[in-house]
Amino acid sequence: MRTFDDEIARRLKEAADSGELRTAKSYGKPLDADAGWDATPADLRLPMKILRDAGAAPPEVELFCERARLRAALAECADPRAQQLMRTQLVELEQKLALRLESLRLHGV
Repeated sequence: MRTFDDEIARRLKEAADSGELRTAKSYGKPLDADAGWDATPADLRLPMKILRDAGAAPPEVELFCERARLRAALAECADPRAQQLMRTQLVELEQKLALRLESLRLHGV
């Protein structure tokens, strides 16, 4: 039975044999280290680079942005009932973010 790694290797070999890989701008060059590269766990470096190069943000970044939006909305809100709802949402979001970051720290996933 083939593993996922075997399938990746097969597809990479096909792309190399057909010349498709040579069209990539970074083909044959080392990856550029960027800010945060050394602070990123080794297992996550390539996936994070792929996301960045594709213009996508990791889910944790989206959670940080959502937290900032919620904090700003809470600061501008004058309705006590709406404030309480936003505080509850903020606490839940911060718990979700903390759990996700802890999982990344412990397991790299």
